[in-house]
Amino acid sequence: MYTYQENPITTEIIRSALTTAAGEMNTSLYRSAFSPIIYEMKDCSVGIFNQHAELLGQSAGLPLFLGNLDECIKAVTCSIGGVENYQPGDIYIMNDSYIAGTHLNDVTVISPIFFNEALVGFTANRADWIDIGAKDPGTPMDATEIYQEGLRIPPTKIYDAGEPREDVINLLVTNCRSHIAALGDLNAQIAACRTGEKRYQEIIRTFGIETVERCAQDIIAQSERMDREAIGKIQDGDYMAEGYMDNDGNSDDPVLVKVKVTVKGEDITIDLTGSSEQRRGPINCGLAQTISACRIAFKNLINPDSPVTGGNFRTLHVVAQPGTIFHAQEPAPCGYYYSPLGLLMDLIFKALSPAMKEKSVAAHYGDAMNIAFSGRDPKTNAEFLNFEATAGGWGGFHENDGQSGLICNVCGDFKNMPVEVFESKFPMKVTMYGLRDESGGAGYHRGGLGIVRRYEVLAQESNLYAWFERSKTPAWGLFEGKSGMPPSVVIQRGDNKENILKTNAKPLAFGDVITVKTGGGGGFGHPFDRDPHKVIEDVLDGYISVETALSDYGVLFKPGTLAIDWDGTSEYRISNRK
Repeated sequence: MYTYQENPITTEIIRSALTTAAGEMNTSLYRSAFSPIIYEMKDCSVGIFNQHAELLGQSAGLPLFLGNLDECIKAVTCSIGGVENYQPGDIYIMNDSYIAGTHLNDVTVISPIFFNEALVGFTANRADWIDIGAKDPGTPMDATEIYQEGLRIPPTKIYDAGEPREDVINLLVTNCRSHIAALGDLNAQIAACRTGEKRYQEIIRTFGIETVERCAQDIIAQSERMDREAIGKIQDGDYMAEGYMDNDGNSDDPVLVKVKVTVKGEDITIDLTGSSEQRRGPINCGLAQTISACRIAFKNLINPDSPVTGGNFRTLHVVAQPGTIFHAQEPAPCGYYYSPLGLLMDLIFKALSPAMKEKSVAAHYGDAMNIAFSGRDPKTNAEFLNFEATAGGWGGFHENDGQSGLICNVCGDFKNMPVEVFESKFPMKVTMYGLRDESGGAGYHRGGLGIVRRYEVLAQESNLYAWFERSKTPAWGLFEGKSGMPPSVVIQRGDNKENILKTNAKPLAFGDVITVKTGGGGGFGHPFDRDPHKVIEDVLDGYISVETALSDYGVLFKPGTLAIDWDGTSEYRISNRK
């Protein structure tokens, strides 16, 4: 059994100091970034690590990023031949999908931390660059190989002992359509690394390196112990689930995601054997990001209220076969790598639901539901590119209804683009934004609602990019709960309407209207068990209609009123429960 080396008060003070330092890193990144996708939408994450690449402190951010920054540090260390080849002031950059796991727009910046000439840790951050030089602005929806998706960067040194390598930096930013934004965002990431480095050195200077390292090991050991205790309470066995994505954006063939979760003692193995081979469309994913998604699902079920550290996930094992969508090999495109990962996480929850009913959750709307516009701004005659994820409904769970209008599980702290910012920066107008009624799956605990967002085009030259998923397998319910509604995208030009879900660089005309409707979450438990008073509240809030109250929830009202017909409700529920 582990013997703690430091007193718990000092340990908690240092834990909080490390978390605060990571928070300052994030703030530095937000405030100095040039692109709205970072400073408004928070498409970034940061972390502070010890010299063994074990996580010590992190801030709110995209959990899908946070879950594998440690793997990126290890990749850089391997590429330079070991930790002895780092020197103070070095900074490295990378975005290779097969190493970092994400798409090429997600750029990772890493720097070593030295104290008294000794390597004591690392800072790392990842941020989404709006453009990385792909064949189309942003992230192409129709790429068939990674070379079409932009500049692919292996672990590369951009600062050498504190001196910038201007030729390398110029090479990187010159290959982006938005040179100034790319350079500004890169400098913001460098500033975030320097902030974390400075704060970690201050913590060491205040408490002493020996105390900090003892506390770090205590924090890591505590996380591992809590994981083991929680897993030990789950009944041993194999738990399985599978589901399908609509397609890969290149063909209409569905994409299989197959999950087997094995619980044995204090260990959990997530085996993805049997999932689809890597596809021609951009839904493939590097192994590091698959591991990150499994870690998110694991953390949602195992001690979700405790902070994440380097001690977590030591009892989690992930199996994914090379050449599949979860362990992609060159030249598979990876632009929308997160689509199968959102489904994967929902399936892990579904698989374990028989053993963990009180912690399980029905499926959520399942994808980032991206929409993007590019073109020429008539006011400035400059090129513009906007890219945003949209919110949707989450699944009901054991204790409550699902959340409405929340970003998907892979995106974490990601924010939607505020209407005021959107309209001030782009030649577009938002004419509707609200919750989508009737979209949540019925259940004892109702699924959350998706959203409706309507855009009007104010540019003569523009293009639409859209990637919407889970229309054929919408958010399912659990324990007799019903599924949520699938997504919908409609382009209206005059009296003509066109339904799409995925499209790349589709030409738009002035005055075109695009209406986006995201999916709702699945219900949890039989809807006829829902308290009729809650059904009335849903009707009054406009979430469901009177007709849905009867058909889905079995609640009858007295004619012309919203007063419950209790006898009629009871009889209807008994007769129609099946």
